[in-house]
Amino acid sequence: MTVERTTTLKIGTRGSPLALAQAYEVRERLVAAGCLPNPASAEIVIVSTKGDRILDRSLAAIGGKGLFTKEIEDRLLDGRVDVAVHSMKDMPTVLPEGLRITAMLTREDPRDAWLCPTDKTLAALAAGGRVGTSSLRRRAQVLAARPDLEVLEFRGNVQTRMRKLKEKIADATLLALAGLNRLGLAEVATAVFEPEELLPAVAQGAIGIECRIDDERVEPMIRAIGCRKTERAVDAERAMLAALDGSCRTPIAGLALTQDDGSLWLRGLVAMPDGSKVWRAEARGDDAIALGTSVAAAIREQAGERPWTAAAATLN
Repeated sequence: MTVERTTTLKIGTRGSPLALAQAYEVRERLVAAGCLPNPASAEIVIVSTKGDRILDRSLAAIGGKGLFTKEIEDRLLDGRVDVAVHSMKDMPTVLPEGLRITAMLTREDPRDAWLCPTDKTLAALAAGGRVGTSSLRRRAQVLAARPDLEVLEFRGNVQTRMRKLKEKIADATLLALAGLNRLGLAEVATAVFEPEELLPAVAQGAIGIECRIDDERVEPMIRAIGCRKTERAVDAERAMLAALDGSCRTPIAGLALTQDDGSLWLRGLVAMPDGSKVWRAEARGDDAIALGTSVAAAIREQAGERPWTAAAATLN
């Protein structure tokens, strides 16, 4: 593999407003850390991904995780970009050979936000109300709490989903609070779900920076802006996800929090897509990978051999 070397750092990203905000944040942090002399020394390279182009079908129906990363990773591997900036919740647990997540920025608020012009909470929404979401995880937890509601497929970026609400395509939707915060749109949230009410996606709120393993020029720069606390928590969540064989076809949720003594508290959840069954487990420990694996084992012991996967595969 021949990799072109340039003095300008090329940062690969999707083109949505949120993805661009994340890429700009990486650039700003590199400048602030002294790793780049000024913003002009980094070029933001926008890459269209399959997940961005196909909006008329659910993520589960068109291939699951990797839909928002493959085209960017292809450019990273052949040197057209030097780093790739991702929402970690979009990342498969197995990366292409030659690439790794070199660092993660300090995590934003991982909770989910409720957006509804008429009702302040999920509990207040009238029976038969329509909730729009593209997430099997959100679908399952909403239906587990409110089986009387209708859940509609709802794709698109933050701005598109807000427009759909105004057009009354759905009565309410759910979005990551981290994304709203990064876009300066936190005020549009009607309410915020605590993890006890609705457990977030694995790695929600975390930005990962992917590099080539052998890139000695770029790796030290990226490591300089990483947050080890975030990386450790996300490692536990992703270890759980990997052990559960998780994908966009699997309604999985997980959140690891660092405790005062430095240990991690990991809560995990797997559900049937229709919310009819939910399996939960939690544990505390110091070893992130072992903790994630143990929580996954506890869930599988309850649930058996992944009954949620077959059910999710029937969704369009």
